[in-house]
Amino acid sequence: MMKHAWDSYRQYGWGHNELKPIAKKGHSTNIFGNSQMGATIVDALDTLYIMGLHDEFKDGQEWIEQNLDFSVNAEVSVFEVNIRFIGGLLAAYYLSGQEVFKVKAVQLAEKLLPAFNTPTGIPWAMVNLKSGVGRNWGWASAGSSILAEFGTLHMEFVHLTYLTGNPAYYQKVMHIRKLLAKMDRPNGLYPNYLNPRTGRWGQHHTSVGGLGDSFYEYLLKAWLMSDKTDTEARKTYDDAIEAIERHLIRKSNGGLTFIGEWKNGHLERKMGHLTCFAGGMFALGADGSPDDKAGHYLQLGAEIAHTCHESYDRTVLKLGPEAFKFDSGLEAVAVRQNEKYYILRPEVIETYWYMWRFTHDPKYRQWGWEAVQAIDKYCRVSGGFSGVKDVYSSNPTYDDVQQSFFLAETLKYLYLLFSSDELLPLENWVFNTEAHPLPVLMSFILHSETQMG
Repeated sequence: MMKHAWDSYRQYGWGHNELKPIAKKGHSTNIFGNSQMGATIVDALDTLYIMGLHDEFKDGQEWIEQNLDFSVNAEVSVFEVNIRFIGGLLAAYYLSGQEVFKVKAVQLAEKLLPAFNTPTGIPWAMVNLKSGVGRNWGWASAGSSILAEFGTLHMEFVHLTYLTGNPAYYQKVMHIRKLLAKMDRPNGLYPNYLNPRTGRWGQHHTSVGGLGDSFYEYLLKAWLMSDKTDTEARKTYDDAIEAIERHLIRKSNGGLTFIGEWKNGHLERKMGHLTCFAGGMFALGADGSPDDKAGHYLQLGAEIAHTCHESYDRTVLKLGPEAFKFDSGLEAVAVRQNEKYYILRPEVIETYWYMWRFTHDPKYRQWGWEAVQAIDKYCRVSGGFSGVKDVYSSNPTYDDVQQSFFLAETLKYLYLLFSSDELLPLENWVFNTEAHPLPVLMSFILHSETQMG
């Protein structure tokens, strides 16, 4: 599947950000601005390397050496470019040792730094790579920055400081953490919107799905990546998870554990595909949780994995919808037409992989294999892989996009699910939110704390 996805992109979309596998031409979205930055190449590199596809890896490396240029007049998403490009380049560097990837990662990071020039130091959502001018998404609550976006820079930026000796990256992300620590949190929950001018929360909407998700993930992973020395990150994670469990996690009438969304003082009984990553997060954070609750969190991870598997199993295609409800007798099923699509997302498979690593229960491989077969049957087209618009229809229409994260995450997690634990062991590697593996940094964080005050 990786060969088919990559070869198709190589043939029809080379250099473009993504591929339209049916139209057989390049594709791009506003998160990458208006320029051809080869997002699929950068995002797929480490997957190619891990799978032993070294000729393909070399092709990608050559393109990056010759064509990847960040001096373009393009307005990009700081978050997306960080997790896909900087994360992808750093992982490729750590896996292959090829210097060019480190050089490019640092060049790009320099271009993102102006996004932090706000009154609070909370970065803008978008920045122009040429002018350095930043702004926020027009749809975000009252000009706010988004929790998952400014909260998902920590891993990559700490590694940038580690590799360059330049404290600026580390200081920027630690400043965000210190600011959040001082803020009042309604019910102990972090709202999804924060205004970078005033330092005040926007509307009180809390989610472990889109807009919130990877903020929580990066608290846990900051601790893991620091070889468990960053205890402040761990405590912040534990406190957040406790509030989430109290206010957002419920059991449905049919006995399915789900994570709802807090909106304007009440719980919406709906869960997004993106939220399904949390099963893996709970399992990953079980060891080291307070009050001997490791078993509890592993169990919670298993329950979320089960619920998310049900969201796949209750469709015609055996592929999960974008979001699914838990009310009025319907459970783990999408109700609205605009939530019935599947765009090759990885989160459910990500949770299967973590659950497999921590329990070795064969059902996780079984569930993963079901997903492999469904994706190969319904998403494979002659020019690559496409998302589908309705997972409840036996004759679905395609969205004609091969997302870069399909190669970076979905196929990588599936490959790892059927590989031995010795491939990228979790005590040595921490995966960023785009599934790019970064090594655990022994003793770096404490050392840098004393250096940088």
